[in-house]
Amino acid sequence: MYLAELNNTLMKINRIGILFFTLMIAVSCRNDDDNDLIEVPPQTLAETLVTDDADITAYLETHFYNYEEFQTPPENFDFKIRIDTIAGDNQGKTPLSQQVMPKVINVDANRFLETDEVGQIAHTLYYLEARPGVGIQPTIADSAFVRYKGSLLDGTTFDGSTEIPVWFDLASIQGSGARGFAEGASLIKAGGEIVENEDGTFTVENYGVGLVIFPSGLGYFNVLQGSIPTYSPLIFEIDMYAMNDSDHDGDGILSIFEDINGNGFLFDDEDDTDADNFVNYFDADDDGDGTSTRDEISDENGDIILPYPDTDGDDIPDYLDPDNS
Repeated sequence: MYLAELNNTLMKINRIGILFFTLMIAVSCRNDDDNDLIEVPPQTLAETLVTDDADITAYLETHFYNYEEFQTPPENFDFKIRIDTIAGDNQGKTPLSQQVMPKVINVDANRFLETDEVGQIAHTLYYLEARPGVGIQPTIADSAFVRYKGSLLDGTTFDGSTEIPVWFDLASIQGSGARGFAEGASLIKAGGEIVENEDGTFTVENYGVGLVIFPSGLGYFNVLQGSIPTYSPLIFEIDMYAMNDSDHDGDGILSIFEDINGNGFLFDDEDDTDADNFVNYFDADDDGDGTSTRDEISDENGDIILPYPDTDGDDIPDYLDPDNS
């Protein structure tokens, strides 16, 4: 399972490893006629996005999911999303284009070593909540307990854990080639209490069921990842069983609150206050002053002080201000 393996790897590496994990580029193919290698010019993020958007739009207009079963569940319905084409007996079905919601996510071209492009390029992710969960939805910085299936627009399945749920660290995945998965998962509400059955399986009532579709700039882009071709838009079906708030560095501040510029992306330069190549959510001393963040926001009993202390009154809390240690 690509995502599960990727998640386990990313949990063990620091920010530098995460940022460069997706930068291996496959740029050549073999001509079977003369066995010569032919160099294929890499596509830019912007020009790839034009093609991806067109392909995704066409997909959404020509496919539907089993929404009628979700609206009126038949007996023993498994609440799994099933997608089919609008043709033949399905001609009158409502297309996905009328049921999904868009979310615009800016992608920095420099993250893919783009030399001809600079700045942020807006990518549109589409998501569907087929069944809202009764719990809360995770943030992009949290961990999520999910079942999932990943597929290409042509229906080819490339990854998944459709029976046994697995835990994912969404923050780490956001910094990898599977960013769209993490962004989409953060839009789906979790279910109720998790009950472990005698056979080792889990039961969760009223868990969230969703679907996310996104362009390759939110996926693996120009990296050949297993059976996923380069420049491939991806689809994930996600059952959101449960979530946990995360404090990755154990400094007493939830990771989502260490998104300093509040743009929802944890790997910006702005989120590395002391420029030590560790973003704040992964840095136990955010301002690099030699005093841990936890010590700077706690009283003598170890209890967190709210609002966070600002000794010199400059509107910069002590844990982000190297002048106060």
